[in-house]
Amino acid sequence: MTSTPLRAGLVGYGFAGQTFHAPVLSAVPGLELAAVASSQPHKVHADWPGVAVVPDVAALVARADIDLVVVATPNAQHHPVAKAALEAGKHVVVDKPFTLDVAEARELELLSRRNNRVLSVYQNRRFDADFLTLQQVLASGDLGRPVYLESHFDRFRPEVRERWREQPVPGAGLWVDLGSHLLDQTVQLFGRPDTLQLDTAALRDGALVEDYFHAVLRYESGPHAPLRVVLHATTLAAHAAPRYIVHGTRGSYVKHGVDPQEDALRAGQRPPAEGWGADPLDGELTLIGGDGAPHFRAVPTQAGNYVAYYAAVRDAILGKGPNPVPSAQAVALMELLDIGRQSAAEGRAIRIERP
Repeated sequence: MTSTPLRAGLVGYGFAGQTFHAPVLSAVPGLELAAVASSQPHKVHADWPGVAVVPDVAALVARADIDLVVVATPNAQHHPVAKAALEAGKHVVVDKPFTLDVAEARELELLSRRNNRVLSVYQNRRFDADFLTLQQVLASGDLGRPVYLESHFDRFRPEVRERWREQPVPGAGLWVDLGSHLLDQTVQLFGRPDTLQLDTAALRDGALVEDYFHAVLRYESGPHAPLRVVLHATTLAAHAAPRYIVHGTRGSYVKHGVDPQEDALRAGQRPPAEGWGADPLDGELTLIGGDGAPHFRAVPTQAGNYVAYYAAVRDAILGKGPNPVPSAQAVALMELLDIGRQSAAEGRAIRIERP
């Protein structure tokens, strides 16, 4: 650990910057929130009295004392802000989705390589309690070979809000918002699928962009085939489906509820509070015994830890560990998001070429 902390500059102090980035990165030893580019200095200083506030991106990236720039702007600004930071010689974290499309993503990846800077995307859902536990369940082999995964983000938010995420602007809509997480988790588990088919819709009264999606990923070759994965999200689910349903050749695993870290951050809690990331809801494992009868077992959910992402970013910048979400992975995910949009527009499954 360096005796001088790395200094981070945050661009944007809306929901993502205020809720997910400022408190999480500030919990990492050796990483300090030094400045925020925001038009609302009173809002920043209410939470972080000692942090400098600058008026714009140019002023932030011009500061010689900033090592890392965190991009928490509306999605359409991810590419230009990250590009400006990389060109200024800064390491960069970009909130998901990485960019608006894969072409922008590839440009940033090339720039980061050329300048030898760490470029990472904030895929915090890799550090959700339920996802970490799902990885353990699959690795244990208890289920046998997994043949079906269903992954849900079901919420009940019937009112369309006046915010950019729900307006017909570039980078809006549920597919890039929550699909970024569900696709990323799936690729972490099983790699790229062979085909992807996406259905999207605007189901709420007055909805201007998609607030529902249902994706089917087919794995027809490779070590996990045959396998089907269903990714589903909606804003009109008063009774949510399980977060995960997994069926294998020897049993099934079902997990209800959601990771508690977002709600804790929304409520103003900051890690590392006591019990941070603890999920009290056990998963349910059903295995079929030699007698053909089902045997049930509770699976305790391990604690989630978003702080681990920024700790890994710190280590990557210091040359002490790998980038937790390398830009190459982020580019590959943007390609899948683009393929999903093509599938929804054309109403068909799209075959995905292997790299």
